Amino acid sequence: MPNDVNEPSRAEVDRAADAIVDAFATTDTKAYFAAFGPDASFIFHPEGRRFDSRAEFEEIWNSWLSDGWPVADCVSSNRLVQTFPGGAVFSHTVETPVTTADGTQSYRERESIIFCHLGEGNLVAIHEHLSTVPDAGDADAAADVVSTGTEAVAQ
Repeated sequence: MPNDVNEPSRAEVDRAADAIVDAFATTDTKAYFAAFGPDASFIFHPEGRRFDSRAEFEEIWNSWLSDGWPVADCVSSNRLVQTFPGGAVFSHTVETPVTTADGTQSYRERESIIFCHLGEGNLVAIHEHLSTVPDAGDADAAADVVSTGTEAVAQ
């Protein structure tokens, strides 16, 4: 995949991330997968394996759609953009209601998307990672732990 050492702007990263979030929110399969490079990888906490290509994930996505799974919405918050020469890391919290055979289910998750800068404002996503958000009790417990080198110390 071609890339350069240009550092993308925050606005470029926000536009690329918005395109992914908007496509996901409307279950726009074509637009969603167009934002990812063919060799992009995907890690999602509910899945038992990593998807090592866009085609692998698109296959499972299409099976979800066949089972009656559309996304009802997707709201992005708590955004962080970290740029570097040649790309960026975008992370945020997403609130996502989806429709399943069991009815509407809502999820609150954290997501990171790694972008590769292709020059002239073009970013392509090369990795997506979705994880759970700890409930308030877990977050309070985690806040009481401070990392010191290779070990964690309870406060």
